This record gives sequence, structure tokens and C-alpha cells, in this order.
Amino acid sequence: MGEVKVIATPQSFPCARIEWALRIKGVEYEYLKEDLANKSPLLLQSNPAHKKVPVLLHHDNPIAESLVILEYIDETWKENPLLPLDPYERAQARFWAKFIDDKCVFGVWGATVAQGEEKEKAIDAALESLAFIEKEIEGKKYFGGEKIGYLDIVVGWMSHWLNVLEELGEIELLTAERFPSLHA
Repeated sequence: MGEVKVIATPQSFPCARIEWALRIKGVEYEYLKEDLANKSPLLLQSNPAHKKVPVLLHHDNPIAESLVILEYIDETWKENPLLPLDPYERAQARFWAKFIDDKCVFGVWGATVAQGEEKEKAIDAALESLAFIEKEIEGKKYFGGEKIGYLDIVVGWMSHWLNVLEELGEIELLTAERFPSLHA
């Protein structure tokens, strides 16, 4: 089983993405739980540029950054493709994945931690970014149609963490009325 290892922490949604992808692909892996307060030499050696999780080790070769790791997994293990096969659709999936990480994740986090007038601006920005994602999945079971794929894994943090962030920030973003497809 030493062929594939994941340096991760359970509370991280980027780490959860990697586990979900490996499970969908049927790839066995060893989970190396990282203590972020006392980063291991293995993590620091495997991801010296960012010093963060997740890191995938495949034959002891490190791959960092969750979106990059997801693409590597999809390219390495062909069974149960995550990304669309069509080049245009694949490019669109990559665009939306980056949008989700750059706009949705940081938008929701900003709405959670902001105060006063800044909080209202942050909530509006988060709602705007979520509206774009709602349009992408509208009328579909999954982003790619009938099977879980790349974007479903990327956006999976919403079900994993959004309720917690909404409660912590005393906000309500993802309602069935506003975003019926994302809420489903």
C-alpha cells in the first residue's frame, strides 16, 4: 500500500477532496495525519513552497495543491474519469474549479469573519459567486450530469463545512429559496 500516501488533516476540505477522488477511483492509499501546529519533516520536505496540506505522495513523488492533485489522480488512474473527456468541457471544469476556490471559498470565509459594513459587502460577494455556481448545476444531478465528477468533488466542501461557517458567522447563505440546486 506504500505506493500512494496522502499527507492530510481531517478538518481540511481540500484534503477531503483528495480522499473522495481516490475512493471514487478505487485507489488504495495510506493516510498520514498531519499536525498543523507541529508540521512534520515529511510535509516540509514534500511541500517546501507552501508548507501545507494536502500532499499526495505517489511512488514517493510529492504533488501539492488540491486542484493539481485531483487532475493528477484523474490522469494517473483512468478508471471512473473525474474530468470530462471533451477538451472544451474539461477546460470549463477547470475554470469553474478555480472560480470556486478563488471566489466561493474566500467569499464565504470573508462573509463568516467580516464585521459591520464589511460583513454586508462580503455576504453580497459570497452570494454573487454562489449564484454563478447555482447556474452551472441547475437542472442537473451533478455538475457533469449523472455521475460525480471533478467539480462535485471541488464544491463538496459546501455540504462538509458551509453550515458550520454560516453558524459561526451568524449568516445564512445557502438557502433552498436562493439556491435550490446547490441546496439539494
